[in-house]
Amino acid sequence: MSAEITPFRIEIPQEQLDDLNRRLDATRWPDEDPRAGWGQGIPLGYTRELADYWRHTYDWRAQEARLNAFPQFRTEIDGHNLHFVHVRSAEPDALPLILTHGWPGSIVEFLEVIGPLTDPVAHGGKAEDAFHVVVPTIPGYGFSGPAVGWSTARAARAWAELMRRLGYDRYTAHGEDTGAAITRQLAVIDAEHLVAMHLTDIASATVTAETADPNDPIEQRAVERAQRYQYEFGAYAMLQASRPQTLSYGLADSPVGQLAWIVERFKDWTDSTNAPEDAVDRDAMLTNVMVYWLNGTAGSSARYYYEGAATWGAPEPDTSVPTAVAVMPEDIGVLIRRVAEQNHNIVRWTEFERGGHFAAMEEPDLIIDDLRASFRDYRK
Repeated sequence: MSAEITPFRIEIPQEQLDDLNRRLDATRWPDEDPRAGWGQGIPLGYTRELADYWRHTYDWRAQEARLNAFPQFRTEIDGHNLHFVHVRSAEPDALPLILTHGWPGSIVEFLEVIGPLTDPVAHGGKAEDAFHVVVPTIPGYGFSGPAVGWSTARAARAWAELMRRLGYDRYTAHGEDTGAAITRQLAVIDAEHLVAMHLTDIASATVTAETADPNDPIEQRAVERAQRYQYEFGAYAMLQASRPQTLSYGLADSPVGQLAWIVERFKDWTDSTNAPEDAVDRDAMLTNVMVYWLNGTAGSSARYYYEGAATWGAPEPDTSVPTAVAVMPEDIGVLIRRVAEQNHNIVRWTEFERGGHFAAMEEPDLIIDDLRASFRDYRK
C-alpha cells in the first residue's frame, strides 16, 4: 500500500452530463394520489418541477468549480482510494479538525463552514479560533467511489490513519449522522490523539416508552419522534439494511429515482415546512444528489446500513473523550442528556431553537460558533 497523497480535481466528462440530460428527458413519470401531499412520499408536481430545474437551470459546471475551489486529495488507506478536502489555516496555532458527513450527505454539507473555520479573521472571528480542516468522503460515497465491506468502525480506523498521515498528532472531530457514528468510533480507537469531539447525533442517547420519564415533556416528545421514525420515516433504513442491492438498480439507472430518494430525506429531516428548500439551498441540495449520481454510489453508501444492522440497538462502548453535543430541534430523533452521559464524557450540551438533521448545511453559523466554543479549551 502506498502512503502517497496526490492532488485531486473534479472533472466530470461532458458525456456523463449529456447522459444525465437524456435520462431526465426520458423520465417515465408515475401517477399519484393527489390527496396525499408529502404523506405518501415526495409529491409528483414538486418532483417534476425540481427535475425540470435540474435539467434546464441548475449548472453543474458552476458547482464543480465551487467544489474545486477547495484543495482536494486522494490517498490509499486499507485498500481504498480515499478522497478528502484538506484546507490548512494560515494561523500558526490552528487546531486540526476532521468533519464527517452522513447519509445521504457528502462533503457538500460542509462547504459553508470551511472558510470561517480555517480563516476566522476574514469572516468576523478571532485568529485564535482557527482550524486546519479535513473533510473526507466516506469510502462507498461520492468521490471516494464504490466500496464493499466498509463499516463505521473501519472508516474510523481509516480516519485515524489519515490524520496521522497528514501529520496531526492531536486533533478534534465533528460528525453528523453516519459521520457522528464514525467520529464516536474514532474516540474509541484513537483516544490518544483525538482530544475532543462534537456530535449532532448519538445513536444510544435515546429513550423508549419504557425508559422515558413520564413526567418529562422532552422525553415524551423523544418517544413520539422515535415512534414516528420507526413506523414512517425509517422505512428507507430497513430497505437499505436488508436489500441494498435491489434498491441500487433503480437508483443507479434513474436520476429522478436518485433525486427522489435523497430529496425526500431532506424534507423529512430538515427544519422545513413546505419543501426542503425552506431549510437548504436548492442548488446545494442538487449538488449533493449529483455527487451520488455521478459516482454511482447509491448502492455502496446504502450498504453501511446492511453492515451495521447486526449491531443496531447494541450498547455502545464507553468513551472518555470530551464530547460536545449540538441538539437540533428538527433532527430525526430527540437526544436525551441523562442517557448520553451514561457512556460519554459530556462537557457541553447545546440545544438550539432552529435547525435539523443536516446541521452544518442548514445552520452553518450556529455550527461554526458551537465548534469554536466547544474546542476552545482543547487548544495547546
